[in-house]
Amino acid sequence: IKVDDLPGLKAFALQEGIDLTIVGPELPLSLGIADEFRKAKLRIFGPTQNAAMIESSKSFAKDLMVREHIPTALSRTFERIEPAMAYIHECAVPLVVKADGLAAGKGVIICSTRKEAIEAVTDMLEGQQFGQAGAKVVVEEFIEGEELTVMAFADGRTVIPMIPAQDHKRIGEGDTGLNTGGMGAYAPAPLGTSALRERILQEVLYPAVNGLSRVGSPYYGVLYAGIMVRKDGQPFVLEFNARFGDPETQVVLPLLKTDLLDIIEAVVQHRLDQVTVEWHDQAAVCVVLTSGGYPGAYKTGMPITGLPVSASKSVMVFHAGTDQQGQEVVSHGGRVLGVTALDDTIRGAQKRAYEAVAPIQFEGRYFRSDIAHRVL
Repeated sequence: IKVDDLPGLKAFALQEGIDLTIVGPELPLSLGIADEFRKAKLRIFGPTQNAAMIESSKSFAKDLMVREHIPTALSRTFERIEPAMAYIHECAVPLVVKADGLAAGKGVIICSTRKEAIEAVTDMLEGQQFGQAGAKVVVEEFIEGEELTVMAFADGRTVIPMIPAQDHKRIGEGDTGLNTGGMGAYAPAPLGTSALRERILQEVLYPAVNGLSRVGSPYYGVLYAGIMVRKDGQPFVLEFNARFGDPETQVVLPLLKTDLLDIIEAVVQHRLDQVTVEWHDQAAVCVVLTSGGYPGAYKTGMPITGLPVSASKSVMVFHAGTDQQGQEVVSHGGRVLGVTALDDTIRGAQKRAYEAVAPIQFEGRYFRSDIAHRVL
C-alpha cells in the first residue's frame, strides 16, 4: 500500500483490526491520514491535516510564529517573482530561500549573494524546481549560529521535550555543500543546556501547541523544532516538523528509558500530564550512508555487503533506502542506511559507530567522517 493511499491504509487498518497506528512520514499527515483514521474510530498517533501544516506550509508556520511571538528570522512570502526580486534587493545577504511546501528536506537554499537568491526564487516560482511545493516561496534573513533539534511529545495541552540532538544537514565534511535530509546526528547535544531547553519549552514549544489549539487545531503527536542558537544564546526557530525527525530519532529514541508505547498511549488518550519520561545516561551517534551523487542524481540497485548478522544493544543499523532482491539487500534511495552506536560518551559512541560502518560496503557508498565534530 502506498504511503499516500489513505483509503487503502484505512481499509487495511480496519480489516486487520489495527489497534494503534504511528505515522512516520510527513506526506500522509499533510494529506490528512489522522483525520481519516479518527473518523473511522481508528486510534492514530499524529497531528490532524490542519495542525500538520506547521510542516507542510512554511508560510503557515511563519504566520503562527509571528502571531505567537515565537523567535524566528524575519521573512516574507511570495507567489509572484517581481515582488520577490524587489524584496531581495532591499535585503542584506546572505538570504535563505525556502519552498513553501514539502520538498523532502531539500527545499531550503542558503544564498550568499542576491544573484543566487534571485536564481533560487526563479527556479522555484518559474522553473517548477519543486513542483507545487515551490509555487509559493519564503525569503528570510540568514541567522548565524549552531543548529539544535528539540523534539517533543504533545497531546494538545501538555508538552514533554525529548533530549536535544544535533543533525548534520550538509553533504560535505565540516558542514559544507548542499543541504540533505541529514547525514548523521548525535545526542544529547551539549549545546542544549538545561537553561536553553527550558527556554525552548516556554518560548517555542508551548506557544506553538497553544497557538494551534487556539485556532481549533490541537496538536497530537511529536512536534520537531529545528532551532538555530545564536552566539548570544538566543534560540530562533528555523523550521517545525510534524513528526519524528530523521536522523535525530535514531539517536534520541535509543536513549529513552520510559516505554515509548506508554508515552504514545498517553498522547492518544490526552493524559500526557500523568507521564514521567526518563532517559538513559548515555550518548548516541548515528552515521548515514548514502548513494554516491546524493542529494543529486544517484544509482540504485547496488548490492550491500557487510551488514551485521546478529542484533546488538550498542549498535543498530536502520534501513532507509534499501530493498530486498532475492537473497541480496540492495540500495534503493539517496540515504541508504543509518548506523547508530551507544556508549557512555559521545567520543566512545562515535568510535563505535565508525567501526560498525567500516565493513558495510556498496558501490558509490558515501558518508561523512566527522559526525559529532562540533563537540569533540
